[in-house]
Parts: sequence; C-alpha cells; structure tokens
Amino acid sequence: MDKEEKQYNKEDQIINEEALDQSLEVAQAEGEALPPMGFEVIRREFVKDKAAIVALFVFITIILIAFIGSMVVDHDAATKVDLFSRYAKPGDNGFILGAEEGGRDVLSLLIIGTRNSIFIGFAVTIITSIISIALGIIAGYYGGFVEDIMMRIVDFIIILPPLVLIIVIVTIVRQFDMWSLIAILSALGWAGGVRLFRTSALSEASKDYISASKTMGTPDWKIMYLELMPNLSSLIITNLTLSLSGNIGIETGLTFLGFGLPSETPSLGTLIAAANNPDVIQNKIWVWLPAVGVILALMLSINYMGQAFQRVADSKQRLG
Repeated sequence: MDKEEKQYNKEDQIINEEALDQSLEVAQAEGEALPPMGFEVIRREFVKDKAAIVALFVFITIILIAFIGSMVVDHDAATKVDLFSRYAKPGDNGFILGAEEGGRDVLSLLIIGTRNSIFIGFAVTIITSIISIALGIIAGYYGGFVEDIMMRIVDFIIILPPLVLIIVIVTIVRQFDMWSLIAILSALGWAGGVRLFRTSALSEASKDYISASKTMGTPDWKIMYLELMPNLSSLIITNLTLSLSGNIGIETGLTFLGFGLPSETPSLGTLIAAANNPDVIQNKIWVWLPAVGVILALMLSINYMGQAFQRVADSKQRLG
C-alpha cells in the first residue's frame, strides 16, 4: 500500500511539473509577462521613475567623490590655517572654491566634510535600525509581559530631551570626536523605531502563517527574523530612508549650533556654521553655499531612491 501511494505521489508530482512547464510555455508563446523577480523588480521600478534614476546617479556620484577624494586630499594641508589666504575668492591662489576664514581650501574641506557627514549618518542609521528592528519584532512577537516591560523602557527613553542631553554630554566630554557623536546619537535614536516596528510585528504575529510555523515547532528566532521580518520590508526601507537623511541633518544642525563635531573636524555642518554673520552670508557665499548644495542634493536623492525601493518592497510582498 505504501509503495502504491509513493508511486501515485511521484506520478502526480511529474504531472504537475509538466503542467507547470506547459503553462509557462503557453504564457511565453502568447507574450504574457511573467512576474519579475529579484533585481529585475528593482530595475523595473527605477526605469519607470526617471527621478529615482537621477537621484541614484547623484547619490553614487557624491559618495564616490567624497570617499575617493578624501583619500587623495591631504588632510593635514586641508586643515592647516593660513591667515594670508583668509577668505580668498574662488580662483585666487589656486583655490577652486575659494578659502574660508582660516584660509583653508573650501573644496578640500567640502570633500572631507561630506565624507564625515555621510559616514556619521550611515553609522547612526545602521546601529539604530538594527536595535529598533530587533527589539520591535521581539516585543510584537511575544506580546504580553515582555512587551509591557520593553515598551515602558522605550517610553522612558523617548521622553528624554535628546538635544539637551547631547549639549550636556558634549560639554562634559573633553575629547569629543566623530565616534563620540555616533555613540550619543545611536544611544538616543533607537527608541522611536521600536514602537514603529512593534506595532507592525503585532499585526503580523497574529496571522495564520506565524501560527502554522509555531505548530510545526519552528524556533522563535527563525519565525521572527526569517518569516516575519521580510514582510516588514516596506516599512524597514521607509524607516531607513527617513533615518539616513534625518541623521545627516541632525549632525549638520548640531555642528552648526556648536554642539556637534569640533571645529577642527571638517563636516558639512562646520562649513555652514561659517555663515554666522551677515557679511559672510551676503558677500562670501562661496564659504557656505557649496555645503548647502551638497546637503540638498543628498536629502533629495535619498528620499527619491527611498520611494523607489519602497515600491519594490511593496511589489515583492504582493507577489508573496
């Protein structure tokens, strides 16, 4: 009897495979488009959105110039003060974009500063996203007592005034540098994402495929991060996009106010901070305008790319 059942199942499987092959051949013969998969979905969404293509090109160009250019630029020479070249105009004394108050080359500072700002934004985004996604899914998956404890901790962190804490820490810490800023922003920036992912995980955890996996004895960590998390991909991409542009903006804003990177560390914020008096704003726009242009280009390109990647995630979820 067992042999007959196995033989029947094998024949049924062969018939199903042949039927599937025939249906695919018919679909191809009739010119029906098969559902795109993988990189084809990404390519299709970017081709449909010309703004996303331009944004991707601008973003990659800025990153390549910043990171490759910073390897070529002499950091010591770029940060060396030369009062004889103070506020040199673009084109004078070999300064392509002119010089700032300390006589330092604006172009070199812009390249190094863009690299530092992008690196800080990426680092803070990755750290906070990993923490918020992991904790949010755990809270939403288990619920109950685990969720209550985790959410009370999150609520406490959210009500803390981050700007005041950053100002206090910057004032206390004597040797404040880029890594210190990354640590502070990461320590204070993950709580909001936990609430976001916890809400979505609660909804997903109540669905049938999660119950089926539990019944089959699948380990909880596999259910949470291999089955549940992929269904949050659209939300994750959206959160990553907003977080990246937001973290770059936070670093720039804090540095502009004097509570971010120290003045000797180039960044987009330190260049914009040079526009601290009407004379520089009106008559020496080469000091701060390039940094403003780079920030606008970064923000716009990140947001346009994020919209395209979100559509990719949505289409993959619709296809199952």
